[in-house]
Amino acid sequence: MAFAFRHQPLKSLYLASAIFLLLFVRIPIWTIQYSFPFGRPRRQWSLGRSLIVSALGFFIDVLYTTSLLPSPSIEKLAEKGAEAGFVWIEATPSLIHGEILEKAKTNGVEAVRTGGFWFGERGADGAAGQKAGPDELVFYHFHGGAFVMGTSDPSTSANKTLFLGLLRHNTKVRRVFALEYRLSSAPPFASRHPFPAALIDSIAGYRYLVEDVGFNPSNIIISGDSAGGNLAYALTRYISTDGAHGLPHAGALLLLSPTVDWADTHIGADSSIRRNARTDFVHPIFTSRFTYRALQGSLPDDEVATNSWISPGSLKIAQPSGIFAAFPRTLIVSGSVEMTLDPIRTLRDRMVDDMGKDRVRYLEVPESTHDFMTQTWHEPERTNTLKLVGNWVDSL
Repeated sequence: MAFAFRHQPLKSLYLASAIFLLLFVRIPIWTIQYSFPFGRPRRQWSLGRSLIVSALGFFIDVLYTTSLLPSPSIEKLAEKGAEAGFVWIEATPSLIHGEILEKAKTNGVEAVRTGGFWFGERGADGAAGQKAGPDELVFYHFHGGAFVMGTSDPSTSANKTLFLGLLRHNTKVRRVFALEYRLSSAPPFASRHPFPAALIDSIAGYRYLVEDVGFNPSNIIISGDSAGGNLAYALTRYISTDGAHGLPHAGALLLLSPTVDWADTHIGADSSIRRNARTDFVHPIFTSRFTYRALQGSLPDDEVATNSWISPGSLKIAQPSGIFAAFPRTLIVSGSVEMTLDPIRTLRDRMVDDMGKDRVRYLEVPESTHDFMTQTWHEPERTNTLKLVGNWVDSL
């Protein structure tokens, strides 16, 4: 059972035993095993990478046995202030329409004020969030964390690594705006912010970029990694297909290891979530079904598998055709040995069917795990891929 040791004193006892097991049993055994290429998760991997991936998998398993890492509240993040690049984003209830409004009513989700962080170049006065230049491009980014943990704070290692890399390897974009969207939760913890809370927040952030900061919508690159890639897709779909809101279309979409099948419908012994279990570290996220239940809220039990807003890569979507017809140019990046590879490929195929091969570019990077572009240890794949992403951005 997920989070079986969340209560004290069992939690402390479990953590102590897990640390002991890792330091004095797992790591020594892995080190011996991985000293030989045939014993590693991938023969091509180094001893160091093999150890890191195994340790990350162990760490995430511990989290889903005890409790998730706490994420800061929006009020706590706001205390970092303008010097850290934080800005408030006002709620936009008038922009929520159609199916998303219906799902919001079912799940009791309302539009609320949120915030986000600017990263990159600042104005002449040193302040972040300066007005957009006439031809300025921007990354509008959503962080990963399975919709249940994480933050947009650029001071975190993963965000800083990714943002620096994105800005360093292109010639057009000098700023990233990262939204602090609401995180979801489900029993055994309090139920909070189910679908479409994060999407509603992302809509407010998009309006902020267009109307308050003054970006030409065609110069906005909507991007996201992992669960953030799912959210980037959903926002792009909303502004591309729902004409009632009046929001203009974005210029491009960048999806980095997007998690697009929360119901885990790609099953079987040869599915990527099975065959890549040793070469990735996200298995507990799916076996626990915590995100599944957190997004579901009061929606029907099969909604996560059949709702193309939540799981656009699900095999249980009845009629996926046409979803992506009005999407902008898109780049999808995946790792060849990540567990969520099959759903990403399904998403790619559906996008190509709707948009055509010339508007969808797909990079499947050999020997790479889930969300590898946020990890400094994942070289040379990380830097090589950032350069390819930068070339794509420069071609827009």
